[in-house]
Amino acid sequence: MSAKDDILKKIQILITNHFRTPEEAFRFFDENGDGKLSKSEIKNLLKEAEISGFIRGVVSSKLIEGYDKDGDDSINWKEFQTAIDEISN
Repeated sequence: MSAKDDILKKIQILITNHFRTPEEAFRFFDENGDGKLSKSEIKNLLKEAEISGFIRGVVSSKLIEGYDKDGDDSINWKEFQTAIDEISN
């Protein structure tokens, strides 16, 4: 299993085990309620998923780079859904 697969699996486990739905997880980590996950909010999600502090900054940047389709340097609900769909497959 690659490091990326391992990280995505940890995120999936966090969402599955601690939240009823992915939408509930999104709302929980959207601390300021603006409908988007900022880099710092994504870092908090990664921390809860037990991703090493050493790589959280890199991983959060890569997640934004990979899933931020509207170019606002954050992940909105639709982009989050796309990521969750990919993780679940």
